[in-house]
Amino acid sequence: MTENRRPIKSRSNAAIRAAAEILARSSVTPNQISVTSMAFAAIGAIALQFEENRWAMLAALACIQLRLCCNILDGLVAVEGGKRSEFGALYNEFPDRAADSMLFIAAGYATSAPSLGWAAALLAALTAYVRVFGGSLGLEQRFLGPMAKQHRMALLSLACVFAAVETAAHMPHYSLLAALLIIAAGSAVTCITRTLAIASDLEGRIE
Repeated sequence: MTENRRPIKSRSNAAIRAAAEILARSSVTPNQISVTSMAFAAIGAIALQFEENRWAMLAALACIQLRLCCNILDGLVAVEGGKRSEFGALYNEFPDRAADSMLFIAAGYATSAPSLGWAAALLAALTAYVRVFGGSLGLEQRFLGPMAKQHRMALLSLACVFAAVETAAHMPHYSLLAALLIIAAGSAVTCITRTLAIASDLEGRIE
């Protein structure tokens, strides 16, 4: 694992690795898998608009998880499958930012809190900016939390499950709104922790 590759435990999952091997032997490219993750995010964003429909929430949950599977598979096919491309770095980052934004902005409109959705999307993008900025300084990219990508998606997935339960139990819908609040606040903290880590690394380099 390279120093600038996100540590993900799921890469060692037998089913994930088997799927990656099949894709590596096919004509599918890692960049195509990355773009597919945006398609799943777009479908999930549409499903989120139907917050009071349990099946729509479960569909959103499935799309979020499929988006994450694509994020794992593109790297496995590129690195372990030997199908790297000159544009791989672009496709590794930009679809992620677009997928995050689509899901959070959609959740914001679904909960009648569009400003919160946009804020969560902006702060999520800033966590990536701070990480990549550290790399531009020649430092190891830090994938620190408390609200890194996998944490954001896990929380949004959990919110979809609770939203389905809220509908089934005829309860008020607060799960998606609460998730957005936590994601926005946690992403802001993540920007701070990553910035402090960069400052510490720079100080150590001088010493």
